[in-house]
Amino acid sequence: MTTDGSLTAPQDPAHDPADDPAREPAAGHDQAPASTPIVAVALDGAGWHPAAWREPGARPEALTDAAYWVGLTQLAEAGLVDLVTFEDSFGIPVGPWDDPAADRTDRVRVRLDAELVAARVAPTTRHVGLVPVVTVTHTEPFHVAKALATLDHTSRGRAGWQVRASPSGTEARLTGRRDLPEITQEDYTSGRADEQVAERFAEAAAVVDAVRALWDSWEDDAEIRDVATRRFIDRDKVHRVDVETPWFSVRGPSITPRPPQGQPVVTALAHATVPYELAARSADVVFVTPQDDATAASILAEVRAAEERVGRTGEPLRVVADLAVVLDTNGRAGAERLARLDARAGSAAGSGWVTDARVLAGSAADVADVVEAWTALGYDGVRLRPAVLPDDLEALVTDVLPELRRRGLARTAYDAGSLRGLLRLPTDVPSRFAVV
Repeated sequence: MTTDGSLTAPQDPAHDPADDPAREPAAGHDQAPASTPIVAVALDGAGWHPAAWREPGARPEALTDAAYWVGLTQLAEAGLVDLVTFEDSFGIPVGPWDDPAADRTDRVRVRLDAELVAARVAPTTRHVGLVPVVTVTHTEPFHVAKALATLDHTSRGRAGWQVRASPSGTEARLTGRRDLPEITQEDYTSGRADEQVAERFAEAAAVVDAVRALWDSWEDDAEIRDVATRRFIDRDKVHRVDVETPWFSVRGPSITPRPPQGQPVVTALAHATVPYELAARSADVVFVTPQDDATAASILAEVRAAEERVGRTGEPLRVVADLAVVLDTNGRAGAERLARLDARAGSAAGSGWVTDARVLAGSAADVADVVEAWTALGYDGVRLRPAVLPDDLEALVTDVLPELRRRGLARTAYDAGSLRGLLRLPTDVPSRFAVV
C-alpha cells in the first residue's frame, strides 16, 4: 500500500491506460475458454462485514479518497476479474438484519456516489468492467442514461449498471420528491408489501426501458464531424423516444451520443420472484444469493421460470451467484478472522454475521469448490464480496483467482475490449432506430 492510500503503484497521470495499444490481445494470446465462469468482485466501503473498518489492515480514513477506490479496482484488475461493482444508496448504509434503524454508531456511515467513483476509476484502468449501483426510484431516467453513457465513453466500452429500486420510505424522505411507505425487511420477506414492491419494481423496469431507449436515440453513425460541409451531426439519425409511464415522461433524444457498447451491461441484484422478473425482463446479468447447493438449484430454476413468464427472447440472462468471503490470510484462518469480526460487531452469541448472501470463511480451495459446484449447476459465474478491504481482496487476487484458473474456472487473460465482450454478450447491438 502506498502512502496516499492506494493499493498499487500510482499511475502516471499523463498516461491513459485506455489508449494502450495492447488493450486487445494479440492473435494467439493465451485466452480463457468461452465457458470460463464470470468472476466479479463487489466493492463496498471498508468491506462487507459491519466491523471491517476496525480491522488492522482497513483504511477507514481513506473511504472518501479517490486513490482508495482506484487502488482497489486496479488490484481487482490485476486479478483478471471480469467486473467490479460499486455499492450505493441514497440513505446511509444500514444493516437490515442487525441494524435496520441505522442508529448504531459503530458502523461505516459514509458513501461516495458510485457512478462518480466509477468515472474516476475509468481512466486508471483498461480492461475490467465498471458497474456502479444507481438507484432508479428517485432519479430521472434522462440523467441516468446520460451519466452511464458518459461512463461508457470515458471507459471505452466498459460500463455497466446495477439497477436498484429503493424500498425505503426513509430514502424517499431524504430525497424529498414524494412520499412512500416504509417497507421493512420483514415486510419484504413475509409478502405483506407485495403490492408496493411490485409497483416499485414496475417503475424500475420502466426506467430501464427509458434508459435503453435514450441510449439508442443516437444511431451509431449520427455524428458526422465533417468540417468541410459544416455538418457535425446527421439530424435524421437522432431520434425522440417519447416514453410515457405512470411515473414519468421522457421525450428525448439524449444529449450524449450512443455509448461505445450501444447498450452498456444492465445488471440487478434479486432475491425473490418480482426482482427475478425485473431482471428477466430488463437486465443482462442477475446477481442472486443462494445459501447452499440446494437453494442454488432452486433459485436458478426460479430465474429461468421468470424468463419464460416475461417472454424473454434472445440472449439468456447471465445468472451470477453472490458469495461473501472471509479468507485465510495473514497467517490467520478465515474462521478465526470471522469470529474476531463478529465479536467486534457485537453479534449475538451463535448468530454471527448475517447477510443476504452465503458467508464462506475458509481457504482459496474452499471458495473454488463452491464456484465449481455452482458452475456445474448451470450458473454463469460468481460475484465475491470481500468481508474486509483490502485484506480479502488481496487474498482473492493472490490465492483464490490462481486456484480458480488452475481448475479452468477463471480467465487467464483479458480477451475482449468491452464489458459485453468479456461477458460473452453480443457486441454488435444496433440502435432500435437504425434502418436495416
